[in-house]
Amino acid sequence: MIGRLLGKARGIRPRMVLIVTFVALLATVAATGANYVSARRTVLATTQDHFMQQLRDDVDRLAPDLRLPLDQAALDELAGRLGRHTVVVQGNLTAENAENAIYLDLEIPADLRATVRDGSRIVFQRVEARHTVMLVVGMPVLTTDEHFQRHPSGLEVYGWFPLYDQQRQIQEFATNGWLTGAVAVPFAVIVAWLAASAVLRPVRRLRDGARSLARGDLTTRLPARGSDELAELARTFNDSAASLEASVGELRRMEADSRRFVADVSHELRTPLAAMTAVNEVLDEDGAGLPGDAGTAARLISSETKKLARLVDDLIEISRFDSGTARLDRQETDLGELITGTLRTRQWGDRVETDLPSGIVAEVDGRRVDVIVANLVGNALRHGGPPVRVRLRSAGGQAVVEVTDNGPGLPEAVLPHVFARFYKADAARTRSEGSGLGLSIAMKNAALHGGIIEAGNQPGGGAKFTLRLPLEVS
Repeated sequence: MIGRLLGKARGIRPRMVLIVTFVALLATVAATGANYVSARRTVLATTQDHFMQQLRDDVDRLAPDLRLPLDQAALDELAGRLGRHTVVVQGNLTAENAENAIYLDLEIPADLRATVRDGSRIVFQRVEARHTVMLVVGMPVLTTDEHFQRHPSGLEVYGWFPLYDQQRQIQEFATNGWLTGAVAVPFAVIVAWLAASAVLRPVRRLRDGARSLARGDLTTRLPARGSDELAELARTFNDSAASLEASVGELRRMEADSRRFVADVSHELRTPLAAMTAVNEVLDEDGAGLPGDAGTAARLISSETKKLARLVDDLIEISRFDSGTARLDRQETDLGELITGTLRTRQWGDRVETDLPSGIVAEVDGRRVDVIVANLVGNALRHGGPPVRVRLRSAGGQAVVEVTDNGPGLPEAVLPHVFARFYKADAARTRSEGSGLGLSIAMKNAALHGGIIEAGNQPGGGAKFTLRLPLEVS
């Protein structure tokens, strides 16, 4: 039962109070029971020893004057001399007098009579009678023969002693024990509550400190006073927080250096790339007329220069997001017209099936939405299968753009990583037409608008990318 209560109790404090209450109740019951048994044994032993000794002394005092066997009159006289709490039995004769009449309805236990009749020692037994406990003592009267051997004379003496006072005293012991328990248990509960508060105070500080660390405040420290386990736990927490602060600080510094390096290199590459692009224009015009390997080299240089230029542009764009300098230039824009322009500019109109109704207007940065759509459609054209479809609709206060293809789709292992930088689904494919940053940039631009891009597969096969943008800026 205590296990079920502990299972239902929420929090350490209620559990501690329940445990202490249970222990206090158990200790009270055990102590009260033990005291009751001990007191009862002590009181009854003292009383029965005193009464047995008194009865033995009285019988020993009167026995030398007896002339056995006794007749009825002698039995009655002996019973009278022994007192109102005794009965004398010899064979079938029983002492009768008015003083003993009130006890005649108290039957002497048969096993006690048999022990007295066949033995030579005094015996006792407690019996329930007259709504109380009576102590019944029996002893045989012994005679001494010519060889000084003692033998039962056939005369038996039985005495009764009502244990009214003793029962009342024992009951008082029990009552006092329960009263003490009634005071001790609430006191134990109060002590347990206070002890739980003292124990839980540093635990709550530890909880708050952990939450503060989770929120990013790496300067969080806990007061560590004393030398107990909780203080040691607080010091361990502080050491861990300090180590974490140092490690995260170093990682942040290294990340900032890396981002700054990428941004600096990308900007530095723009100047030579501008010159290379100008040369490419000449190569594109005259390269077709160059013979053999020279023409092949010219076309290769032109192609690789365009890829390098695109990679540098993407690196510069992603560095703006990393540094937090990317900004939106929002304008009310018809998204159907914007997406149509994106496809027309890249000459994808004849390769893509569209469903782009006009009238879906949103406040967006047209350049960034153009980048998103171009990356999604370009990715479908490169890696999916025809036909590639682009569909625009509005739902739930959002503009929804769906880009689908009929290719093999995205493997389940790839889905969690499609927006990661430089992630390639096929490790053996080391080169591709893209920079490896397109989908990451698309996701960053969507998030900048307060939107999201979802990647998945169509039920019939093929990949499906869904762009969701809010129609209104909150």
